[in-house]
Amino acid sequence: MSRAHIATLVALGAALGLGCAMFAQKPAWELPAPLAADRPIAREGALTRAQLPNGLLVLVHEDRRLPRVSIALAVPRGAAIEAPADAGTVSFMAELLERGAGKRDALAFAETVDALGATFSASADWDTVDLGIAGLSRDFDALLDLFADAALRPRFDAREAQRARAALLAALARAKDDPATLAAWQATRALYGAHRFALPVAGTEETAARLDAKRARAYHEKLFVPNGAIASVTGDVDAAAVIAALTARFGSWPAGAVVDPGPPPPEQAPAQRTIVVVDRPDLAQARIVVGHEGISRTADDRIAVSIFNLIIGGSGFSSRLMGALRGNEEGLTYGVSSAYSLRRAPGPYFASTFTRVEKARRALDVLLAELERARSDPPGEQELSWARTLATGSFAMGLETSDAVTAALVDLDVYGLPEDSLDTYRTRVRAVTPADMAAVARAHLHPERVAIVLVGPAKAIVPQLEGLGPVQVVQP
Repeated sequence: MSRAHIATLVALGAALGLGCAMFAQKPAWELPAPLAADRPIAREGALTRAQLPNGLLVLVHEDRRLPRVSIALAVPRGAAIEAPADAGTVSFMAELLERGAGKRDALAFAETVDALGATFSASADWDTVDLGIAGLSRDFDALLDLFADAALRPRFDAREAQRARAALLAALARAKDDPATLAAWQATRALYGAHRFALPVAGTEETAARLDAKRARAYHEKLFVPNGAIASVTGDVDAAAVIAALTARFGSWPAGAVVDPGPPPPEQAPAQRTIVVVDRPDLAQARIVVGHEGISRTADDRIAVSIFNLIIGGSGFSSRLMGALRGNEEGLTYGVSSAYSLRRAPGPYFASTFTRVEKARRALDVLLAELERARSDPPGEQELSWARTLATGSFAMGLETSDAVTAALVDLDVYGLPEDSLDTYRTRVRAVTPADMAAVARAHLHPERVAIVLVGPAKAIVPQLEGLGPVQVVQP
């Protein structure tokens, strides 16, 4: 462009009162976000993988920036293997792993952990049992000795089992006071019936009453085999020394058969619309949950499903559900969300909210209508664009520490996903298209046959549900 042309444009801008604004750079918040670069999730040379002769997988993630170390073990079976009558046993077993091991009873074990300034934890989920200990790297050998005792030589003292059972029963009784917990429990029952997924990971008061040290030990012997398990060490360590130390403590751990993951849940859950009201006459607000079957952790379209859910109900104030239920003139709720629970077998999809009791039917109608709209009018490029940006941006925030990176890599091993799944995540997110959104909506959203659960005063709620179908009223 010639100087004469520029001068003409400047003069025209001045005549129109634009001054220099037409040539000013836009503020940063108005510019499109730069694309997040794809790169290996861990620093070059920081990761070492190995496998002991007994089948134990080892992942060492060196990070010498701080004089600390964390040690973890993931056993790739969890509560999903239980029969419904045994619900909560794996979780109970994990609790007892914190209550004494080797020559140390519960108090001595806790005192030794505290003396090292360390932390120790054990937990169970649907697909794994996880142990972890963390402390200063100079105490690595002492930490690993404690860790090996807890994993391989738990005491399962009868007295500690009694205490743990009493604490669990009290916690389950208290949980009944929480409307959100009641709604979630009843929703899974409505979806899964006699399947193990119908009951909480920690079990119920009925199943917890039968728990004891003998049952916990039996499940430990069944689950804790090295083949398929993953030991990981993160921090200020040398990989070769770590592998040698793990071999010394875990090399003689005898291999065994990996337990079957448990029967799959129903392919359609529920088969038809189900409505349950949990009677809580004391509540002024109604809790609402709707749901059906979801997808597995390894589903081919899991990335598209996660982006779809961000747009529909998984992104807080930006989601369609929030706009429909809170953003309208009625202000039906302060919050609403939706999520697909990804497990080895397909977990549930739930959307949940709460509202004033007298508005329960109105809020439910709006929620169901919005899910119907997601099928008839799936997200297009405009919504998809910001969802891609949100997904790629928040991805890095979830991997800010070396421990988080290691845990994410272990998760890939647990589910048999490709080792580069984290490295390629952003590329796969950017490849999601509006056509994928339409396909996900057709395949994985079924508002016409959801299970509907409402928690609140049945006397006020049941009459509002006329025309939706048969209603079952249950007590908490």
